[in-house]
Amino acid sequence: MTRAATVIFALALIVQTSAQDMPLPSKEKFHLYVLAGQSNMAGRGNVEAGDKAPHQRVLMLSKEMKWVPASDPMHFDKPIAGVGPGLTFGRVIAEAQPDITVGLIPCAVGGSPIETWTPGAYYVETKSHPWDDMIERLHAAQGTGTLQGILWHQGESDCNPERAPAYEKRLHELIARLREAVKSPNLPFIAGQIGRFQGTTWTPSHDLVDQAHRDLPMKVPHTAFVESTGLKDKGDKLHFDAVSAREFGQRYATAFLKLIGKE
Repeated sequence: MTRAATVIFALALIVQTSAQDMPLPSKEKFHLYVLAGQSNMAGRGNVEAGDKAPHQRVLMLSKEMKWVPASDPMHFDKPIAGVGPGLTFGRVIAEAQPDITVGLIPCAVGGSPIETWTPGAYYVETKSHPWDDMIERLHAAQGTGTLQGILWHQGESDCNPERAPAYEKRLHELIARLREAVKSPNLPFIAGQIGRFQGTTWTPSHDLVDQAHRDLPMKVPHTAFVESTGLKDKGDKLHFDAVSAREFGQRYATAFLKLIGKE
């Protein structure tokens, strides 16, 4: 089969399978991961054919709360959602653990400051409740699988003098609150570094947010930090391009496997 034919077949498979309930493995073999934060976790990279090709053991929870084959764009926070790190992360984890199926739970909300990731908080830009919506989706997914970890990329909206000084405290509180909500005190939490792109200048506020992410593994157990060194923006000095987003997903996966002692 030619590459073009393979892609067409894969797209047809997604359309056909998405219209019905997915057959799922046992709960113990269905490993769930939450994708949370703001736009760089939601993804803004340009989608290509390979980002649509399904992996038989990587699923995602759709906007309608159904398990479907994972493909980009995974998120639905804004119409401009595109390639993020989540899909590559899922594929790498599935290949590293061939006896499990990965279930990705897209929850990121573009532009959302960390203060909106608290119970009852409303984010007017997307007319959503980032924390409450995440918890609702997470609880729905937990009925079918076992939660393994949280992937977090957020902080750009907090890089200002008003929010940055409180960022570390809010981040630690978010992790504790999330672990309490799912009754898992040692739940792995992987934080990614905000982009430091060529031609941009960080302010002291950027440094504060970055330091909170860097220090996380030393201050909060069962956490990891993933650097974005060398990754490129899509031309807007804010969002990772598709190639960099996929590489970031690989780095998240490497950090997670190291954290759980599988690498």
